[in-house]
Amino acid sequence: MNRKRALISDAFKVKRFRNETQKFGAVSKGDGPTDIRSTLETLMTLFPRKLFNDSLPQIVMKHQLYSIHNDKTLVDKELNKLREQGELLMFQLGFDADAFGLVFSSDYKAKVLAGEDGRATRATVEKFLEKLPSPCTELSFSKDKMLKEFRFTDSEITQLVKSGVLTVRDAGSWWLSIPNSGKFTKYFIQGRKAVLNMVKKSKYSEVLKTELEERRTTSHVKFQMKYHIHDIVGAELVESIPTTSGTLLRCVDS
Repeated sequence: MNRKRALISDAFKVKRFRNETQKFGAVSKGDGPTDIRSTLETLMTLFPRKLFNDSLPQIVMKHQLYSIHNDKTLVDKELNKLREQGELLMFQLGFDADAFGLVFSSDYKAKVLAGEDGRATRATVEKFLEKLPSPCTELSFSKDKMLKEFRFTDSEITQLVKSGVLTVRDAGSWWLSIPNSGKFTKYFIQGRKAVLNMVKKSKYSEVLKTELEERRTTSHVKFQMKYHIHDIVGAELVESIPTTSGTLLRCVDS
């Protein structure tokens, strides 16, 4: 694919690779349900719970799994199975058309309810979580569905938006969302930019993955370096090249 993809701003436009590149840690054989779930659980451990005072569920971006598994179709298929089994929820995070966050359903519900302690919206949020389909494979809900199927009033929908479990998609629908995830998105974007700049400023705009992992970071990088590396590799913002010295990360020409 050769089209240009808008990242966050024009300064971060990149070209997708015409051919699939070897990803660091990529698995070409033995990919399967267990492997995909195991990868998801491992990536979850990189999520900085303490940074958000343990108020957010562990979030992994779908494309981060592509940094480990070459077969994107298989990854998507197995993730969909986990969603259909009611174990996993997927969210459109808004800063990019392809930015999908993955959260385990039980973790999501636990954090949402914990955040509602003592709030006037708690009863409405509890009602929403009870009515949320299990499995829930939808990313958004129409007004018709909210009113007729879920039987929420306009006032209750307003409360759900206020609580953060819904965000406005357009005049007649809402995204399922993660309350208080705005700070996550902010840190994710600024960290991505900072790490990409670190690669760009390296000689020939390339750096060994192991070297990048060990570099001192600026205050703009709030997450573990590995979390951001899985992001930029999976999103194809850098090329991952196997060498005798280890995996080399090279910036994609803008």
